[in-house]
Amino acid sequence: MICLLLILAQTGLAQPQLNVLAWEGYAEADLVREFEQQTGSNVAVTLVHSDDELWNRVNKDGHENYDLIAVNTAELQRYLKKGYLRAINTAEIPNIQYQDERFQDTTKIPGLTAQGQTFAIPYTYSEMGLIYNRKLVHQPPESITILWDKKYAGKILAFNTSNHNFTLAGISLGLPHPFQQTPEELNRSARHLVELRRNLLTFYSSPQEAVKLFKTQEIALIYANYGSQQLKALADVGADVGYTLPKDGTLAWLDCWAISRTAGPLAEQWIDFMLDEKASQRLSHNQGLASTRHSSTIHHNNQLIWLEPIEDAEARNQLWDQIISGDVMERFAP
Repeated sequence: MICLLLILAQTGLAQPQLNVLAWEGYAEADLVREFEQQTGSNVAVTLVHSDDELWNRVNKDGHENYDLIAVNTAELQRYLKKGYLRAINTAEIPNIQYQDERFQDTTKIPGLTAQGQTFAIPYTYSEMGLIYNRKLVHQPPESITILWDKKYAGKILAFNTSNHNFTLAGISLGLPHPFQQTPEELNRSARHLVELRRNLLTFYSSPQEAVKLFKTQEIALIYANYGSQQLKALADVGADVGYTLPKDGTLAWLDCWAISRTAGPLAEQWIDFMLDEKASQRLSHNQGLASTRHSSTIHHNNQLIWLEPIEDAEARNQLWDQIISGDVMERFAP
């Protein structure tokens, strides 16, 4: 057996390896096995639960250790600036032609192309709305500011992430440019997030954790970072919940597949496989997420605020670490 493996390796017949960094539900085990069988490859999937974790893994492990990453359009710019990604050969991804028209022309989606080349292919998208417990909240909330309402103190869950939460705070405060905040505005948002932390039961890190907390604690509201995916997860366990998009603006994300600078053509095969009808249907049916292959009426809503690049991810992350560690508002004085 050892001799056979050595011969295969020497003759170039050893199984090609594909390392994928993705989110929960983006690469289900049976689909991965099917791809491996079709391509004769071996796929290793590593799951992340926040943009911060995704960035830290690529930076600490080295971008060359991952062939593909699933990243939203706003975060994508950080990886491009570092030179971690290569252009995608779209000619090797025929399933692009079956995507919804909005996603076929990547030049019309800010940040996906540079110098005439495509660096990311849209995969799935969702809004980040409010999930509410119908037994405790009898009318659909109309504003994101309900997360700060003392009436629900200790009965709220919010997501543990730096970038989106500062943008969320900026929207709640009515800042003119919540994605591009001045140092003074970041401190103001930090104080607002300290107030939020004090009003929560806790921050959660995955849809499954939020479901577990909902089942074991008295939860009135959840800020749904995973959007419709979280709604489905709660519905699957029989939770009596509603879902609403706040009128003062709802953040929304578009996740894409991007390819590491050192990855080979097997990466394009993976993207094409994941844009196939079977994988796209699975994404919607099993995860409750929108597929870029099929149109979704909810995502045409005028209240959606699509994520944009932020002013300083590192500054937000440092402030966020202070907030969740228990720092008081006075630490973020203007």
